[in-house]
Amino acid sequence: MEQEYASTLLETAVNELSRLPGIGRKTALRLALHILRQDEKYGIELGEAIINLRNGIRYCTTCHNISETDTCPICSNPSRDASTVCVIESVKDVMSFENTRQFNGLYHVLGGVISPMDGIGPDQLEIESLVERVANGGVKEVILALSATMEGETTNFYIYRRLGTLPVKITQLARGVSVGNEIEYTDEITLGRSLLNRTLFSESFNQHLQ
Repeated sequence: MEQEYASTLLETAVNELSRLPGIGRKTALRLALHILRQDEKYGIELGEAIINLRNGIRYCTTCHNISETDTCPICSNPSRDASTVCVIESVKDVMSFENTRQFNGLYHVLGGVISPMDGIGPDQLEIESLVERVANGGVKEVILALSATMEGETTNFYIYRRLGTLPVKITQLARGVSVGNEIEYTDEITLGRSLLNRTLFSESFNQHLQ
């Protein structure tokens, strides 16, 4: 039975909140009522924060990480090693790797992984911009740091083939990250060790062929 609301304004707020990932209508209702119980200033500041987030955030023209400028703080930092690029799935993974404090290179955010079941192909990801970035020179190593899932492995292999003719070392995370694990949910110590002990992707690829 559909929930009846005393106010169309409340219903509209619940409808919008329930569109957030992991938020059902019951949780959305609790959130909306919580906002109503707070001072008016709280609701105004929350609304302004969301509007400013949407209007002020853009994507770095180099690595596609979120930024408030055309080039993100990581890419514009002269102390970072621009010759090493870590390829990751999402912005959340940038935060995960940065929290390990074990990586001083740059990133390349794909915006997802190849997943035919979900209708996501290579053309919908930032793979071509990665190839162009490496082809332009200056990148000596590309670290494939996608989640150890079927989709992640498929994307790794596709990128490996695309970069195969370019003079760049291609590595991947050591298997401290268990098969099937998402980078987002891997603890920082394991993630840091997997990064430090990374291996050549070609070695793993050849093992699969044997």
